[in-house]
Amino acid sequence: METAIDIRPKFSLGRLFITSGAIDSLNDDDISEGLSRHLCGDWGDVCGEDWAENERALRDGSRLFSVYRSKESGKGFWVITEHDRSVTTVLLPKEY
Repeated sequence: METAIDIRPKFSLGRLFITSGAIDSLNDDDISEGLSRHLCGDWGDVCGEDWAENERALRDGSRLFSVYRSKESGKGFWVITEHDRSVTTVLLPKEY
């Protein structure tokens, strides 16, 4: 039996910012895939508690936080959407 995946956006990204470290370390496909997954509620490699917190944030308007890895290099990166959904940032953990 197949599981259906909801690929509809769950919120607005607002203005998009990508840090210089992320630009230097990630390719366009990594960034695009991370943003797509984040937008559709696939929070990536977060722990169960953070996953549940993101699900609550969809309802109450809190910050959204996702963790992904580059397919090519395995380098981890974060995607964070602010509580008011005005800004989404792609960054490396060391840039936080």
